[in-house]
Amino acid sequence: MKQISRSLAAGILVLMALVIGCKKQPSSYEVARVKSPNGSLDAVLTETNGGATTSFGYVVSIEIDGAKTLNPVANLYGALRNEQAYGVNLSWADDHVLRVQYFRAKAVQNVSKTVNVGRQQIEVELQSGIEDAAAPSGGMHYNLTKQSN
Repeated sequence: MKQISRSLAAGILVLMALVIGCKKQPSSYEVARVKSPNGSLDAVLTETNGGATTSFGYVVSIEIDGAKTLNPVANLYGALRNEQAYGVNLSWADDHVLRVQYFRAKAVQNVSKTVNVGRQQIEVELQSGIEDAAAPSGGMHYNLTKQSN
């Protein structure tokens, strides 16, 4: 009886490991990088995709040029550039103001109005209601890979 219980327990553990191991992790891709006017910083946009039952997520970060450390300044879930195009647009108004523009989003979180990156203080402006009619339909990563093929 102990042998059957041990075999059953071992089987359940193997099955659990397979189920947990098969769970798909969200994909994450850098989809935009915009250099600041003075060239010292990069605004970086990362798109996450959890699969068919979730929307796209977008993380806006600022990075010192040449460094590999991202400073997240905003998270947007389900952000659109127009009715058919997911994503956000990044632009620098000047050396110290980063603009994050989007049509609408299901959720906007962890927004830093100002952030110190290196020795620079950066103001982050989120602007909703900005429609980008030229943005292609679908996710940003999809459109980047479609263009390169």
